[in-house]
Amino acid sequence: MGKKLLFIYNPHSGRGMIKVHLSDIIEIMVRAGYEVTVYPTQHPKDAEQKAAEYGSSFERIVVSGGDGTLDEVVTGLMPLEKKCLVGYIPAGSTNDYASSLGLESDMLKAADTAVNGTPTPVDIGMFGSTYFVYVAAFGIFTETSYTTSQQLKNVLGHAAYVLSAFKQLKDIPSYQMQVEYDGNVLYDEFIYGMVTNTVSVGGMKGLISGEVDLDDGLFEVTLIKMPKNPLDLSQIVSSLTGLDTVTDMVTSFQTSDVKFSSVESVPWTLDGEYGGKPTEVEVKALHGAISIVS
Repeated sequence: MGKKLLFIYNPHSGRGMIKVHLSDIIEIMVRAGYEVTVYPTQHPKDAEQKAAEYGSSFERIVVSGGDGTLDEVVTGLMPLEKKCLVGYIPAGSTNDYASSLGLESDMLKAADTAVNGTPTPVDIGMFGSTYFVYVAAFGIFTETSYTTSQQLKNVLGHAAYVLSAFKQLKDIPSYQMQVEYDGNVLYDEFIYGMVTNTVSVGGMKGLISGEVDLDDGLFEVTLIKMPKNPLDLSQIVSSLTGLDTVTDMVTSFQTSDVKFSSVESVPWTLDGEYGGKPTEVEVKALHGAISIVS
């Protein structure tokens, strides 16, 4: 008997392109010495349920879909004592995390990497009692930016556009929040915030100080304050579009543990999916919690 591999794929990701390559992908896996079990997801959270149920019974799970499908598989595996290796064949409309991992956009090349590549430990985010792979976000842009299951591409460019569209500053929704990390306390009015573990999210590279490493035990945090006047707004828009990143309206730092507190409920998104409306949440980086083949 060969090594056991569970192949979970989202048949609807990326306009269903996986169906064109399905036979070739399975052949690549079989030639690599695997006995392959194939499972097309049937509904939201299906990949999470299957990963949780079978994650200890296989040497490897290979997932194909968008970053949201990968998120489901990782979330399913995290509570397990024995976690199998994860391979990833990106097939979504946007695959920011796959780019951070250096994975090929060509599905057959990515399939070869998924079975023949090198396991790489990556940090996973813990958001309260649940998990995320590479971004937890709140604020003004999350609802409009995530109308598809995964649309992080150019989110900050889009953010600048959304901000510019407001006729009056008082119309911009904001949250009074306390943010605690590494002995520091920030208390301010924020219109957007994100905790990330990815090389870039749209134009974010210029906003993050220090090197971004997927396995350094640190997440990057970016917070955008509520503009009080047109000059503040102009500085934020310039910062988001990469024209000028020097402004105290945008705060960024690295940490392994950050706590957000507010009087009102704040809606969050985790890897582009709805993450609840907590008034208080602690976000932690779980160092090297999952190994992804890349």
